[in-house]
Amino acid sequence: MATLNEYLRQKHEALLDWRARVRKGDLSAVTFEASASAEGRSGVRRIRIRDFQVISDSPPEFAGYNLGPSSTELLLGALASCLTHTFLIHASDQGVPLESLHAEVSATIDPRAGAEGYQDVPVYPQDINYLVTLVSPASTADVARLRATVEKLCPILNLLKRGNEVRGQLDHQQP
Repeated sequence: MATLNEYLRQKHEALLDWRARVRKGDLSAVTFEASASAEGRSGVRRIRIRDFQVISDSPPEFAGYNLGPSSTELLLGALASCLTHTFLIHASDQGVPLESLHAEVSATIDPRAGAEGYQDVPVYPQDINYLVTLVSPASTADVARLRATVEKLCPILNLLKRGNEVRGQLDHQQP
């Protein structure tokens, strides 16, 4: 069975190169972009990120066709992906070997939120939990140090834990 250790060596080389570019001043802040459009009859949301497309949809009980994950599920998937990637980065940096790595994320959302009698129920996901399972011959202390680094540096985890200001605009156009 192939393990992640060869990939971790590649990741470490990329990390060293990235750090050198930061020191030389070759890198600066980057703006990420994503867009979504609702499709005609289905209401399916086509998300575009760089050259990629992802379909987001609702389950049938919310007038969807179940053609893709919901927005909440995509958020949880983004957290799982970010945790996994951040573990890979810092395992490679700290020399922690990994045989396998898997992240599971869950949250609760109450569909009654905002309805009459439930105005105080939050409309956003609550009780976000994650479980990262890794198989490694590393010591418990090394894995604990790795986890502490990940929890300090995982961008999506920290966004969700600390929040962020979000500014919005609406461009209303008449047909």
